[in-house]
Amino acid sequence: MTATMEASAVAPSRTPLIEVVVPIRNEASVLDTNVRRLHAYLQANLRYDFLITIAESASTDGSREIGEVLSAELPGVRVVTLVELGRGLALRHAWASSSADVVAYMDADLSVDLDGFLPLVASLVSGHSDLAIGTRHARGSSVHRSLLRSCLSRTYNFLLRVLLGARFSDAQCGFKAGRREVVHTLLPVVRDDRWFFDTELLCVAERHGMRIHEVPIDCLDDPNSSVEISRTVAEMLRGIVGLAVRNARGTATVPIPPHLRRTRQPLAAPHRFLRSVAIGVGTALLYGALFLVLLGVLPAVGVNVVALVVAGCVVGHVIALAAVRFVRRRRGLAQIHGAVPAPRTADGR
Repeated sequence: MTATMEASAVAPSRTPLIEVVVPIRNEASVLDTNVRRLHAYLQANLRYDFLITIAESASTDGSREIGEVLSAELPGVRVVTLVELGRGLALRHAWASSSADVVAYMDADLSVDLDGFLPLVASLVSGHSDLAIGTRHARGSSVHRSLLRSCLSRTYNFLLRVLLGARFSDAQCGFKAGRREVVHTLLPVVRDDRWFFDTELLCVAERHGMRIHEVPIDCLDDPNSSVEISRTVAEMLRGIVGLAVRNARGTATVPIPPHLRRTRQPLAAPHRFLRSVAIGVGTALLYGALFLVLLGVLPAVGVNVVALVVAGCVVGHVIALAAVRFVRRRRGLAQIHGAVPAPRTADGR
C-alpha cells in the first residue's frame, strides 16, 4: 500500500465548505427576513458546512448595519463592506478572498426557490462540473415575470449565442455557483465589475472548455426591484461588444492549470452559421479582388482560372484546418473515455 493510500485510509474525509454570497445595495427592506430564511434553509437541508457572506456596496439605507446584526446573531454569517458600487465588484471581492470549496451567489430578494440550491451545488461538490447556473429558459422551469423582462432576457441570451457563441441558456439569473479553484483561475481575465460580470465569467469559462451545469428553477421576479432596466441593458450591450472584440484579438484568455483543462466544445449553431457566412463573404471578396488585379494582365479565361484556384486553395485550407481540429478533438475525447490508450512512457508503463 502506498503512502498516499495509507494516509487516505486513516485521515477522515473533510466536509466541503460552501460559501453563498448575497450582494446587496439598499436592501434594508428585505435583508433581515431573507438572510434568516436562507440561513434556516441551509441549516436544515444542506449537509455541508456553509458560510453566508453579505457583500454590501455603497448602501445608504442602513443595510450594512442590518448585516452586522445578522452576523452577530447567526453562526456562519459575515459581512464585507465595499465603498465602491458594483454587483460584480462585490462578487469579485468575496470570491477572490474565499477559501471555500464551492462559491455561490444569489440575489437578496430570494426570487429563486431555494429548493434549487442543492441541485445547483451537487455537480460542483462531486467535481463533475466547473460552474453551475440556474436557468429560467429550460424545460421544467416555472417563471412568473413581466412580459418586458421576459422579452429582454430572451433577446439578451440570443445575442450572446449569436455574437459570442454562448451555449448556456440564461446568463442573468441571480443563482450561480462554481468550484473555487475554477473561479479563481478565471477572475483575472474578467474585467467587468457591474452587471455584465457573471455573463463575462460564463463566456470566458465556456471559451476555455469549462463544464457549465444548468438547473431548471422556479422563479418569481420581484416587482419592486430597484434595477434600472435601461442603464443595465446599455451596460450589458457594451459588455457584449467589448468581449467580442477581446475574443477576436485573443486577449480574453488565461492560462489554465493542467488538471482543470477540458476538451473545448464545438461552437453554438448561430455562431457556426455566422462563421460560415464570414468565410463565404471573404472568399467572394478575395475572388473579386484577384479578378480586378489580374484583369489587365491575363485574358478573361486566365483571370477566372487563377482567381478560382487561389480562392479554392484558401477555402480548402480552412476546411483542412477544421478537419484536423475535429480529428484532434475526437482523439482527445476518446482518450478521456478510455477508447484510445494514453501514450506509453519511455520505460513502457
